[in-house]
Amino acid sequence: MNITRENIDNVNAVINIAIEKADYAKQVEDVLKDYRQKASIPGFRPGKAPKGLIQKKFGMGVLVEEVNKLLSQNLSKYLVDEKLPILGEPLPNEERQAAIDWEKDEDFTFTFDVALAPEISVALDKRNKFKYYKIAVSDEMIGQQEEMAASQLGQNVPAEVAKEDSSVRGNFVQLDAEGNEVEGGIAPEGVLLAVDKIKDEEVKNAFVGCKKDDVIIFDPVKAFDNRHEVGHMLNISHEQADELNSEFRFTVTEILQFEKAELNEELFKQLYGEETEVKTIEDFRAKIKEDLANSLVYSSEHKFALDTRDALVEKVAMELPEEFLKRWLIAVNKELTVEQVENEFDSFILDLKWQLIKDSISKENEIKVTPEEADEFAKRLALAQFQQYGMYDVPEEQLESFAKMMMDKPEEQERIYKKVHEDKVIALVKEKVTLDEEEVSQDEFNKMMQ
Repeated sequence: MNITRENIDNVNAVINIAIEKADYAKQVEDVLKDYRQKASIPGFRPGKAPKGLIQKKFGMGVLVEEVNKLLSQNLSKYLVDEKLPILGEPLPNEERQAAIDWEKDEDFTFTFDVALAPEISVALDKRNKFKYYKIAVSDEMIGQQEEMAASQLGQNVPAEVAKEDSSVRGNFVQLDAEGNEVEGGIAPEGVLLAVDKIKDEEVKNAFVGCKKDDVIIFDPVKAFDNRHEVGHMLNISHEQADELNSEFRFTVTEILQFEKAELNEELFKQLYGEETEVKTIEDFRAKIKEDLANSLVYSSEHKFALDTRDALVEKVAMELPEEFLKRWLIAVNKELTVEQVENEFDSFILDLKWQLIKDSISKENEIKVTPEEADEFAKRLALAQFQQYGMYDVPEEQLESFAKMMMDKPEEQERIYKKVHEDKVIALVKEKVTLDEEEVSQDEFNKMMQ
């Protein structure tokens, strides 16, 4: 077997693999011997069929399989041994590949195109200036968080009279056309209605100002204009809800008014745990400001990462085998058309350039991700998800359990490792260059991200 490489230019090469009969003859013979021992041929006992018959029946298929196996193994070994930094995968050379006659040929030559990753150098020093935007925490943002906390920990309390934002609990009784109770009709008890959810103004006005033991007669389908919602409210089937066409008597048993929680030490303990140092409203606002500032760092870092990617892709010159890459994209994505590849190619090239830049920085600085770093990042993801629902004091074991669930999924684990690796690359860039920091408002920042 002979393997040669011809470099067409800096990023394209052709590999020729010449396979002779001596390279595959023994493997083919051994496989056919095994076939002869095991094959069930009518008229012959196992292992007694003539060698020529076995050759005629299976020889071509075995030859093709063994040659292709030899080809694949040696091509892969060559790429590893030569330490060729290829992009994509080798593709058959459409112009130079000679036709193969599997029935007559004994020696075979295979020709492949390969794309070589360009050699790049990423210079990072303090002469490089990168913009870094810090988002200012405003009084309005702090106020919104206060309101959210008070609402999340608020509760319904009994009230004498219903208002537009009250909830009213009561018992339904289905009525017939004459206003009489339907025997065996729909009559759920203890149903809770939100007054502000009632669509029909006339019905809504009947509830506003009502008191305990008041009776209101109305058509729930007309009131809520949603048969699915009515079916759920009355605890009946979809079919019954679709056919429902009657009024109900609703007897008020309880009126509830939602009240936000008071901002006091009890609420602070609920949010941050019994051992919290947050005791006063001033402490609470300071804690909110601190938490907001920490959470906004993620936005600033995300923006910095995007800007860094764009700046380095523009700065680092590199030659890419674009025609090969287009061929390769179509070869590995059969559903893609040439037109789709052309339309999406600029995005693909941007991602590829960024990946090559990250690989170069990572290799030069020996950046690696440890399992402990990946696990810690998964825990931070878990905590962020809990905090979205106002849960700040999450036990460590619960975070570890949630993180383990993520890391047990191969695709999620790969995503986390890639993210941690990219974060470490960005952190290194941040350390080596000069940051030009600018404080901006949330609105200004959002406009930049549009």
